[in-house]
Amino acid sequence: MEKAPGGTSVGVSDPYDHVDRCDFVTDEGNCRWAREHGHHDPEFANARSAEGFRCPAAVGPDGDADEAEWAWADCPHFRCRNRDRECLRCGLEERRNAHDESRPLLEEHHLSYGESADELSHEITVLLCRWCHAKVHNSWARIDDDAGPDPEAVAAREGRKSRERSELGFTSAADRYDADDA
Repeated sequence: MEKAPGGTSVGVSDPYDHVDRCDFVTDEGNCRWAREHGHHDPEFANARSAEGFRCPAAVGPDGDADEAEWAWADCPHFRCRNRDRECLRCGLEERRNAHDESRPLLEEHHLSYGESADELSHEITVLLCRWCHAKVHNSWARIDDDAGPDPEAVAAREGRKSRERSELGFTSAADRYDADDA
């Protein structure tokens, strides 16, 4: 299993198994990184420009996704950050409290680390609830385990739902103010 720089488990054997697509790939299969950030790597940007900015990891020369020339790991500028607002492991969905500094239910979990402290690898990030995140880092738990939400996680989510509903509730002015206050 992959390890974080501190030696703890990240919960996967191959981080690329948890990637659908690169954050920089457009719906048409083009590389947005080469267009927007190409000045950081002109050689890469020029190669993509010569091919109409086609992403070789997303689509082949004929535009067919099944004919891609590269694996995601081959791209020097690959990045994949999960945007789903639920835990990848147990499915707990996020409930944020507006105007509240409470700790979020979901946390970013990095699947990919560099070979050394000086070497950066691709950014592959998923969202895990706080409880699954702790289990993955502190034990043998894997991200792809068939797991249900922890009872404490469900209680925290339901508590947030209750507060949300109470804020949206309607109370008539007659019930909120006594006639003596007028």
